[in-house]
Amino acid sequence: MALSTSSVITLNINGEKYTLPVDHRTTLLDALREHLDLTGTKKGCDQGQCGACTVLLDGRRTVSCLQLAVAAEGREITTIEGVAEGDQLHPVQQAFLDLDGYQCGYCTPGQICSALAVLEEHEAGWPSAVTADVSPEAGPPPLSPDEIRERMSGNLCRCGAYVSIVQAVARAAEVRTSGAEEAVA
Repeated sequence: MALSTSSVITLNINGEKYTLPVDHRTTLLDALREHLDLTGTKKGCDQGQCGACTVLLDGRRTVSCLQLAVAAEGREITTIEGVAEGDQLHPVQQAFLDLDGYQCGYCTPGQICSALAVLEEHEAGWPSAVTADVSPEAGPPPLSPDEIRERMSGNLCRCGAYVSIVQAVARAAEVRTSGAEEAVA
């Protein structure tokens, strides 16, 4: 008896459901780009080292080149195409635009998806490798340039726009904090 090497799966991407047949070896990246024509997510190294293919899977960042599409079934997938609210850019996108954090733009979708997760992780109090006090009662560390660089270290930029990327993440964090303070007031 031969086992099937393909399945029909349903992926929930940016709030929409997509049903498609895939070979079990198809990565999420290839499903997005080749099967669904969602080409915002970029293929860089295809080895999980550059971060160009970063998407959010249930709100957590993942390199989609190492994630099998069949394993993503039933999970919430957010790609760069799902970050903006209609014509309104997300504050992270706006900060990248305002501070020239995109250079050639190839790594930008992965950088932005990673930055979204960085802000969530930081707000949740997750420490990084450079966090000085990791005790739970310390709360989130200040989102310093060193913290941002460490947290974004899985995303490479061949243009070297790192200074602008760090500034963009810091600005988005400021906008997020000021928005939260306005909501409380």
